[in-house]
Amino acid sequence: MSATATTFVTTAAATSSATSAPAADRTAGRVTWKRGLATGFVAAVAATAVAAVFQAAGHALSVTDGAIPVLAFAQMVLLSTVVGIVIARHTSRTTFYRVTVALTVLSCVPDVTLGDGALSKAGLMLTHVVAAAIIVPRLARR
Repeated sequence: MSATATTFVTTAAATSSATSAPAADRTAGRVTWKRGLATGFVAAVAATAVAAVFQAAGHALSVTDGAIPVLAFAQMVLLSTVVGIVIARHTSRTTFYRVTVALTVLSCVPDVTLGDGALSKAGLMLTHVVAAAIIVPRLARR
């Protein structure tokens, strides 16, 4: 094989791998729905357990309108997980962290303003922090 033929083969192989690599890179860093929802399920169980502990201790987590059903915590965590997965799939890791920290802080505002008593406010904020502590690092891992 001549030097010209070797150069052509090497250049062709490099061009081929260079053109196919970006397509693979676009999906390689994305969080999968399966892993994201599994993480959300774990977070939902944890947040619901926190709410159940408060309820078992005689301090049901409540807002001005009344007590929040325990299963509502799981539903809202799963809904928030879907939002987190979408954000994680369409933003950089740095942007994802910034957005999720901001959303976690904003999610605590209604707890502070509508919570029924100091213990209820603290418990509601604890459920948000517990869920975020489980979901955010796992979805950011990519």
